[in-house]
Amino acid sequence: MNIQNIYHLSHTDLDGYSCQLVMSYTPHNMKSYNANYGAEVKSRLEEILDDIKANDKSALILITDLNLTMDEAKWLDREVIQLCDKGRDIKILLLDHHGSGQDSANKFDWYYLDTTRCATKITYDYAKENFELNETSWMEKFVDIVNAVDLWKQEEVFNFEFGKVCMRLISETRELNRVTFGDDDRFYKLSLLQKAVEFIENEKANIALDDAIHMMKKEFFKEDEDDTLDNLSTAYIVNLLGQKTNIMTIYYKGYKGFLSYGVGNTSIVGNGFLTKFDDYDFIVDVSYRGTMSFRANNKVSVSEIAKEWVDGGGHPNASGGRIIGFKEQYRYAKVKEQIQKLIADKEAVAGNLEYKKED
Repeated sequence: MNIQNIYHLSHTDLDGYSCQLVMSYTPHNMKSYNANYGAEVKSRLEEILDDIKANDKSALILITDLNLTMDEAKWLDREVIQLCDKGRDIKILLLDHHGSGQDSANKFDWYYLDTTRCATKITYDYAKENFELNETSWMEKFVDIVNAVDLWKQEEVFNFEFGKVCMRLISETRELNRVTFGDDDRFYKLSLLQKAVEFIENEKANIALDDAIHMMKKEFFKEDEDDTLDNLSTAYIVNLLGQKTNIMTIYYKGYKGFLSYGVGNTSIVGNGFLTKFDDYDFIVDVSYRGTMSFRANNKVSVSEIAKEWVDGGGHPNASGGRIIGFKEQYRYAKVKEQIQKLIADKEAVAGNLEYKKED
């Protein structure tokens, strides 16, 4: 058996995550990524190429449930050819069903397009033939369910109705942020799908799953005592943030801060973090649109920091503002670069003002 190193990029809906669920039952070394359409697709592909370049092993770039524009396909093909010219063994395989990718499929032999099946079904069929799929008892049925709802086959009543609940299960599972907690968010969604398939044999499977979703989520987050979903997920998120202090810590004027991106719910999560990690003076969460939400716990006035950084303001322990010209990012490191540049610029200005005062 030839174990491959597969870098798997997939869409962010039920069909996209189900492709990754299927591939998790192959024996290969998987590193997974997800992207919605638009600029995120190329950003994730750049991330994949960076990860591939970081080692000298052969690799397969697998793309499912995402069609590439001609420009994206040409760029990716060129990047891989350049790596191969340097002695690397890199291949591309795209499995998709969106007709909008027809021109790219006509040009590149690695681009497989079939509009008659959803991406999960294409991936499932391909994996059985090529990836030594360790198929489970529920897999074929689940694949047909995803196929029915993704292609809107209402005549397949059972599959369609159960699929609608699975679709909502994915679309409304937002407790974890995809950028800050990419791997954790994916694991959460795939874990819920693993639980969902246990209901397939129920007579009224769609209703049974619908009733169970809230408890399924709570069970995922619960460690010891029961609590509300909000409190359980907040505690889980605070622990995840604590695992990222080595990359998310920032400093401003001698104060120690924590920078998160797109986590949201700053009042609860931020205060929970500052309570548990009391060596931090403040926390700031940046939204995708550049809105900043600051929280402190009586160690520093974040209203002053918000004013100095972005002409914002508020209360000493709870303030906000917005970064003019902020560019949405899909990788945390890019966000931190922008914030650290902002901090450096503000500190430089403050230093110049202090210098002039002394003069």
